[in-house]
Amino acid sequence: MDAPPLAGKVAALSLGALPVSYALSRVSALSHPLAVALMSGLILAVLFVVVYSLSHSEISHDPLYAVFAVFAFTSAVDLMIALQEDGYVTGFVDFYTKEGEPYLRTAHGVFTCYWDGTVHYLLYLAMAGAIRSRKRYRNLGLYWLGSFVMSVLVFLPGNILGKYSSEVRPSFFLTVPYVLAPCWAGMRVFTQSRAPPCCTPDAVQQEQRKGLLQRPADLALVAYLILAGFFTLFRGLVVLDCPMDACFAYIYQYEPYLRDPVAYPKVQMLVCMFYVLPFYGLAAYALTFPGCSWLPDWALVFAGALGQAQFSHMGASTHLRTPFTYRVPEDTWTCFFLSNLLYALGPHLLAFRCLRWPAFFLRPPPAGPPEHLKKQQ
Repeated sequence: MDAPPLAGKVAALSLGALPVSYALSRVSALSHPLAVALMSGLILAVLFVVVYSLSHSEISHDPLYAVFAVFAFTSAVDLMIALQEDGYVTGFVDFYTKEGEPYLRTAHGVFTCYWDGTVHYLLYLAMAGAIRSRKRYRNLGLYWLGSFVMSVLVFLPGNILGKYSSEVRPSFFLTVPYVLAPCWAGMRVFTQSRAPPCCTPDAVQQEQRKGLLQRPADLALVAYLILAGFFTLFRGLVVLDCPMDACFAYIYQYEPYLRDPVAYPKVQMLVCMFYVLPFYGLAAYALTFPGCSWLPDWALVFAGALGQAQFSHMGASTHLRTPFTYRVPEDTWTCFFLSNLLYALGPHLLAFRCLRWPAFFLRPPPAGPPEHLKKQQ
């Protein structure tokens, strides 16, 4: 798949987040949570009008262009939030993190903003550029969809259930359109036509006749999915306070961040147990039996989801904003890092395998007419 060009117009518009944030931080009226929420909503509305007026032809071709342009602006703001909270810049978004969404100042919030301000930002530019040049972006959209949904599924419940539940401000309700828009975008991405298969029917039949033992790469992936499934189930039981000695030792010696009262790690482990674990079982089935054409799409979705989840989880587990008692101990840091890194890389390897060699997952071609009918024809 050729990488689409980045959208220069969207990039230039998103950089306007810097002067806007700096100017608003100097307005003393934005010291009240309601004023912050109203001003944020007004800025997003004005931004949408500007995008629509400047890119009417792109939006007519694909309305998601407007969504990606507006979200690129918010990604730039998130990057400024993360850089400010880590002390790299000052005086840009103080008003928003103090009176708008104070839970963004947590370790999990900081790394969520880093991911949104880098990975999501590049995806928005790439997808907007693909729309502008009339190219496909379905695979990029599926990866973004999984990443975005995972961040929402963990961050929003964590805000409500954790120790910052009393800090929910009116700006929290701005997440309603922030959630609805990606739902609509995800449905449009899934309904886009797939790229035409590059495999001949003979190649598909030949590949699908191979057993699992004849495909060592798939056998390794199945073994990984089984191990990752057990790891997912184990960490889910850990956050559910399972009384087993292994769970007790793990949460105190390897990942004490799972005990952090911010609730983000607990919610993430439960989301993985209820959604990622069933996918691992279905993916192992699809790698064993041919013709599961749904796997390439969903492998991309879950690769994006696990990439975002593990980046935020690993970063927050070692960040200075996390209390010392909940950070990863130094003597088990290597084990923690390698296990979580492999847990993030595995879905990406599965997605790469599905996209690079898709013949095993294509629907088998229809059987031809019987030989005696061919002779009569």
